[in-house]
Amino acid sequence: MATLSDVADLAKVSKATASRALSRPELVAPGTVLRVTEAARSLGFVPNRAARSLARGRTSIVAIVVPTLENLFFAPIVAGAQERAASSDMQITIAVYALEDVGEVTAVERLARQVDGMLVLAPRAEDDTVRAVASFKPTVLVDREIPGLSSVVADTATAFGSVVAHLVAAGHRRIAYVGGPEGSWQDAQRTAAVRGAARGAELVVLGPHPATFAAGIAAVTDVLEVGATAVVPYATPIGLGVMFGLLSARRAVPGDVVVTLQADVVDALGMTDVPSIDVDGAELGRTAMAELLELIDRPGATSDQRVRLPVRVSRLGL
Repeated sequence: MATLSDVADLAKVSKATASRALSRPELVAPGTVLRVTEAARSLGFVPNRAARSLARGRTSIVAIVVPTLENLFFAPIVAGAQERAASSDMQITIAVYALEDVGEVTAVERLARQVDGMLVLAPRAEDDTVRAVASFKPTVLVDREIPGLSSVVADTATAFGSVVAHLVAAGHRRIAYVGGPEGSWQDAQRTAAVRGAARGAELVVLGPHPATFAAGIAAVTDVLEVGATAVVPYATPIGLGVMFGLLSARRAVPGDVVVTLQADVVDALGMTDVPSIDVDGAELGRTAMAELLELIDRPGATSDQRVRLPVRVSRLGL
């Protein structure tokens, strides 16, 4: 089996130069890189990735920290992040920590020793807790912003505001926003946006609620009590629960009450005249991973870059 020394001898360079040409070609003259890669190809030499990573002080692994595996919103984010990581020859590991106690922070600190960086999804954790976690390794927050930390979020707040503005324009005078989990950063953003967009109508904020189907059913009593003709739920599972509860109460949906949902769900239900919000979770994951890989490639660098991805809103012709 060919070794790195064999490649170096054939290319007429030192072993150190051959190693750099294969692992960090940007540091070596193009002609030398070409000679080394051609020598490696002719000898059938395959670099030992583990050894190469160790030599660079890297593990070639990044962690994705999520608060739960039950929230389906996280699945496409993880898939997109994995896709982007793979394109840079990186592996991912997934860890479940809500970051709500000191023990979890300690666990993430141990995890950080085994990875090059972390994507952190922590919608409800305290700011100081997230900052502590982000101090362990290069970190990018996903779908949350904290001053001083890099983050990538889906701009759902603006999308929710657009939906409410169009509901008002369509003649709805009493709109209910069924809020999400207590302490959720995104819920605070969305609440502020829908309040600001509801000029000319009465907006009733219901909640907080966990992002579940059952929570949506439980919210129907309040929706009926306030007499809302349109409901904007924090998350699709809540919206589906609201729909189920309204239909059980013999209310036509969307005839009597409009309930906004995620775009693919609206399509599946054939509700062509209901506004929908389409969050591209995979793109969110890809973009966040790209930001993280850039941080990893700049050892010692700090960044508080904030990226907000636009969120598409459909069917606004109400």
